[in-house]
Amino acid sequence: MSPSSSPELSPAATPPGRLNPFADTSLSAVVAGFVAMMTGYTSSLVLMFQAGQAAHLTDAQISSWIWALSIGMAVCTIGLSLRYRAPIVIAWSTPGAALLVASLPQVPYAVAIGAFIVCALLLTVVGLTGWFDALMRRIPAGIASALLAGILFEIGIEIFRAAQFQTALVLTMFFTYLIVKRLAPRYAIVTTLIVGTAAAGALGLLDFSHFHVALAHPVFTMPAFSVAASVSIGIPLFVVAMASQNVPGMAVLRADGYTTPSAPLISTTGIASLLLAPFGSHGINLAAITAAICTGPEAHENRDKRYTAAVWCGIFYLIAGIFGATIAALFAALPKALVVSVAALALFGSIMGGLTNAMQDVKQREAALVTFMVTASGLTLLSIGSAFWGLVAGVLTQLVLTARRA
Repeated sequence: MSPSSSPELSPAATPPGRLNPFADTSLSAVVAGFVAMMTGYTSSLVLMFQAGQAAHLTDAQISSWIWALSIGMAVCTIGLSLRYRAPIVIAWSTPGAALLVASLPQVPYAVAIGAFIVCALLLTVVGLTGWFDALMRRIPAGIASALLAGILFEIGIEIFRAAQFQTALVLTMFFTYLIVKRLAPRYAIVTTLIVGTAAAGALGLLDFSHFHVALAHPVFTMPAFSVAASVSIGIPLFVVAMASQNVPGMAVLRADGYTTPSAPLISTTGIASLLLAPFGSHGINLAAITAAICTGPEAHENRDKRYTAAVWCGIFYLIAGIFGATIAALFAALPKALVVSVAALALFGSIMGGLTNAMQDVKQREAALVTFMVTASGLTLLSIGSAFWGLVAGVLTQLVLTARRA
């Protein structure tokens, strides 16, 4: 090995020298970790709360859901970052949460937990066997992107539906988002949530009568298994987790020069998801957007010390998880229009990215369009949701068109 190659390979394995996170950390790393945590929670926590409300889950079950995800993200983020000395940030599956908004009310909660376990098993197997790269090559990139966009589309349009009933609140939030997006894009969602909450208070839409500060307590649910739920929830959760979380998550690490192997990262998150599923966790995966906050030069001027930003992010995850009941009660005090509007605005970027990537390849464009339309339609056949049928329709379309051209 030449001396010039050593620095490039150092993030992949533990670099020489003693591991000392406290000595390696900096104020910028702490701030980056906090911003990453806040970005993840404010951009998609509302999706879980929305899905839980739609499925008529109790406050205790929603609190346990948040606790399970937070603890899993905290342990994996801290452990993997220290193990590989790289800024490895773990997050829950935001597209998965969006999928559950529509699918969770259709099945008993115990059956949904069983589907979460199926998804976690698939992730674990893919990680342990090293099939990650080979499996993703089997699903055309355009179809995977269209599947993501279709899943998120129904959530994205909720802001315009809410505008019919809470026009002043929604318009205030929408224009706040646009202005801050132009001036300081990183803080657009956080600022919109703050302004929306203030506007809701001014309009008399806040209800803190049931708000209380409390620690989260895990609630165990004995899983039940259903073939229909496994196909309509478990498999789509697995596909979107791989396509929209793990693939871009690894891309972020690679783009910033970290050659950390993918197999142990995916298998670790799969095992953690498996253990935490009975407590409500629908799955944790590699982060992309929040990871980029910790992998860039703003987190630390020394690339080999940016792992401390991810460690701090994990610490903040842990604190948020402990107070999961308080977070659930806080969101219960907010009006539904505010919750769905923040969720929709937070997903605009993902929807745009999905549609853009879906239409890039001319040879996959029609198949991607079919995937998007079927998925966004909400089609349900044989008690199986539209995400699965969108994937099937897109793959079949691609096969037919490819065979015809051949």
